[in-house]
Amino acid sequence: EDCGQAWTAVHEDGDMKVYRRDLEEGGVVLDPLKAIHTVPGVTAYELTHYFFDEKYRLQWEGTLDSFNVLDRISADTVIMHQVHKRVWPSSQRDVVFISHRRELPQRSDKERGSGFIVCNCSIDHDKDPNVNGKYIRAKANIFMLAHTLCNAAPGEKVDRSHVTCQITYAANVNPGGWAPPSVVRAVSKREYPKFLRRFSQFVVKQTEGQDVDFGPDNSSVLDLDLDDDLSASGEL
Repeated sequence: EDCGQAWTAVHEDGDMKVYRRDLEEGGVVLDPLKAIHTVPGVTAYELTHYFFDEKYRLQWEGTLDSFNVLDRISADTVIMHQVHKRVWPSSQRDVVFISHRRELPQRSDKERGSGFIVCNCSIDHDKDPNVNGKYIRAKANIFMLAHTLCNAAPGEKVDRSHVTCQITYAANVNPGGWAPPSVVRAVSKREYPKFLRRFSQFVVKQTEGQDVDFGPDNSSVLDLDLDDDLSASGEL
């Protein structure tokens, strides 16, 4: 995939590719990052479920010290406070963000079921626990976009050998203050691929032996192809 001249590939491992664009403002490293990855045997619904649901977070997020829910707005929207582990020689960081999960339309007949996206965006909140400035406040805008490919035949019951989840992940993080650029870039180069691999393996393990789940409105038996479905409904 061509990510443009401004983007530099910082990690490639099989289907995983991680890109970074070097950006500094006032000596603060703000490098945007994006990654593409595929995870065999899981669906977009399953993968984003584990990414969004906070009760699993400490099991796959290796940079966290702690977190707590500040406000639960709805079943698919929550406001959280996270404290991240200190990376020497920098000070410890925290972040307050709103997390939202949303279902997306199926894009083509190569896909099965809906796509899903989780967006995490920094906000201010009146229940912010860091009122005394114990931590340096970082800010982050992150999304994880997922779609499911399926190679099962029409009418065939889908098992995990039939499905693959395609992921696009993007992160734009402001560490909230000066940190050594060489340290920030070394940490991001190491931690982002590590996070994607660890999280993917976690989801595979959690779903192992379970029926394939495309979401509440999607059957585990493959329907007719997309054009046939639309024709039958009168939309074509």
